Amino acid sequence: MSTAHTFVKVTLRERLYEKTGHIALYLDYYPPIRNPKTMKQTRREYLGLYLYAKPTCDALVAYNKEIREKALAICCMRQTALINEDLGFMDHNKKKMDFLPYFKEHSDKKGDKWISVYKHFYNFCGGKCTFGDLTVEFCQKFQLYLVDAAPLKRPNEKMCKNSVAAFWATFRAMLKKAYLDKYLRENINDYLSALKKEDVHKEYLTQEEVIKLANTPCGHPVLKQAALFSCLTGLRISDILKLRWEDIQMAPDEGYCLRFTSQKTDRDVTIPIGFQAYELLGERGEGKVFKGLKRCWTQVPLKKWLAEAGIKNKHITFHCFRHTYATLQIAAGTDIYTVSKMLTHKSVSTTQIYADLVNEKKRATVDKITLK
Repeated sequence: MSTAHTFVKVTLRERLYEKTGHIALYLDYYPPIRNPKTMKQTRREYLGLYLYAKPTCDALVAYNKEIREKALAICCMRQTALINEDLGFMDHNKKKMDFLPYFKEHSDKKGDKWISVYKHFYNFCGGKCTFGDLTVEFCQKFQLYLVDAAPLKRPNEKMCKNSVAAFWATFRAMLKKAYLDKYLRENINDYLSALKKEDVHKEYLTQEEVIKLANTPCGHPVLKQAALFSCLTGLRISDILKLRWEDIQMAPDEGYCLRFTSQKTDRDVTIPIGFQAYELLGERGEGKVFKGLKRCWTQVPLKKWLAEAGIKNKHITFHCFRHTYATLQIAAGTDIYTVSKMLTHKSVSTTQIYADLVNEKKRATVDKITLK
């Protein structure tokens, strides 16, 4: 049984603008095609090329002829590209396209980790890489580069194994997107293996330490506000930085909830929050909730604040406030499925590690009561 292919026909058309005396050239697609940027169906693509409606001299007649020939060439290129994609052939024009602007544009939308991966890849390929360069062997060499690479801001150190694995997974996600966008003929990920991560100890604060932080002044009040909000909600720093007042809404049960698109997962999420978390934000305003908060404050200023609160024997990062939320919730009796949903984890297995931390805490209490 054969499958009928519906080929898209591309026709060069003209549109007269009487007020200016110019003719705009555009391509007419039938049936309509999907614009890769807006994802909307369209029949027209204006080329930004114009003719003189009434050329007054031989030079303008020659100009019109040259511009029309260029428009016809573009029309033929578009037709060829569409036929190649429909028949399953790789469009050779796409193979010659620069991969780096495509990678950077997507990374800028995704956040810091993606931008770091882009910069590492830029350094690896020397600032030059087309879609045609992306072979299995080429990508495997980039994996080896990451294994020995230094952090961008700490050139004298070596990236930890988990960072390498995370960066490699991000790069593979970029390759998958390029394949889905039909810039790559095949999904290279089918031939690339993921890197295993090491199990690391997740630091978190106890209830008593959270109270200490809440009672300790911070040199940057908005940093304290954001940290405590993360302890009460489990929100990531990436989502806190971009959280806006319109993302905080009243739920049908008359409580407050957060409705936003997660920076890490790119999924729409709805998370209920308590009145204490809401009151922590202060008077409702417009724009960003945590105005003036800088990611760099999660380094030295955060460590200084923790030390002033007497928390010196733990390596606490801002992400540890998310661990704190999960661990204290499970320790308080919240079931792991609910905690998983609150953390917007894709799988409960990701949340299981917090339950294991609580079990360790329980084990540590068994010998505290003694008969001797």
